[in-house]
Amino acid sequence: MNQKNSLGLDKCFGELDDPIKLFEKWFNEAKKTELNDPNAVALGTADKQGVPSVRMVLLKGFSDKGFVFYTNLNSKKSLDINANPNASMCFHWKSLLRQIRIVGNINSVSDKEADEYYNSRAYGSRIGAWASKQSSILNNRDELYNSIISYKKKFPETNNVPRPNYWSGWNVSPNEIEFWLDGECQDHQRLKYIKKKNNNWKKVLLSP
Repeated sequence: MNQKNSLGLDKCFGELDDPIKLFEKWFNEAKKTELNDPNAVALGTADKQGVPSVRMVLLKGFSDKGFVFYTNLNSKKSLDINANPNASMCFHWKSLLRQIRIVGNINSVSDKEADEYYNSRAYGSRIGAWASKQSSILNNRDELYNSIISYKKKFPETNNVPRPNYWSGWNVSPNEIEFWLDGECQDHQRLKYIKKKNNNWKKVLLSP
């Protein structure tokens, strides 16, 4: 018989009052079992008319402050965020039969954080940040390749490629985090953390 925690959930949920610590526990397990990109997450945004968009991004950091990803600040997602600074995230790890959903507000990371991450990237990725006008229409693929060649000429030193001012990171500061575990015959287990005004978290069980 599977061991249960005090809420009657599988022991993988633990007894943690802090959802960030539970996220870290599940994320570390996913890194062992997912073949590709355990940090891949579906990011949902909406524009000022409320029209939603969702796409996969890569999580590049997390802490008590939130969940961080990086992108072009002129991209569709960034335009959405500027118009409507609310977002949702969904991690789905098939190897573990687990899912985590996050809802929160978005704010930009500091220049220092953005510079540190940008400078940790491969040379080609840093050049790509300059060369790609993300989400804009390409007349043809050569337009992108020529832009890459041009910026490689401009920045030939692999250790000296500055971060473009239109490339940075966003931080999703969570208000709600839900942990989901697959079960037989729709008997899924769901634990939701809701942030209270004092920044502590309330735990509730949800019906599958």
